Amino acid sequence: MLIHPILAATGVSILDSARQTGEQFGFNKVLFFSNVISFLIVCALLNRFAYRPILTALETRRERIAQSLENADEIKKQLADAEAKHAEILDRANDEAQKMIGEARAAATALAQTRQQQAIAEAEQIVAQAREATILERDRMMTDLRREVARLVVDTTGKVAGKVLTAEDQRRLSQEAASQIAA
Repeated sequence: MLIHPILAATGVSILDSARQTGEQFGFNKVLFFSNVISFLIVCALLNRFAYRPILTALETRRERIAQSLENADEIKKQLADAEAKHAEILDRANDEAQKMIGEARAAATALAQTRQQQAIAEAEQIVAQAREATILERDRMMTDLRREVARLVVDTTGKVAGKVLTAEDQRRLSQEAASQIAA
């Protein structure tokens, strides 16, 4: 606004003042408008061949990034699901393994008890056989002892009596000696 009062005092209008200033600096209307038209053409060409492809590429990249982020979230969910399934499978496998171990232990215990009972039965059978063998051996020894005692009695009686004993005498003395030994 300070310029306007100064220009008003000199009597020159603003348009005249601008024209004079332009002429002093070498302003040319045709050159100015040709520069403006060239600038607008360059702007249109840049907009058409540079800015739009760049903006399109940036938009495409933004969409790919957004899609990648969505895919990453989906992959995280799938990974979490897979880990949960993995943990569940491991838990089931551990439970089955523990069950199998328990069954194996029970089977081993049952087998051990069966084997122990068989061993006890075999041991009792061996003891019974040993007792039976002992009884048979004792009976055999007693029979041998009776024969021997009877023979000794017959020999001793024959020597003491000084005569030869008949078969009937020997049998009678043997029976008497055996009955006394048995008692």
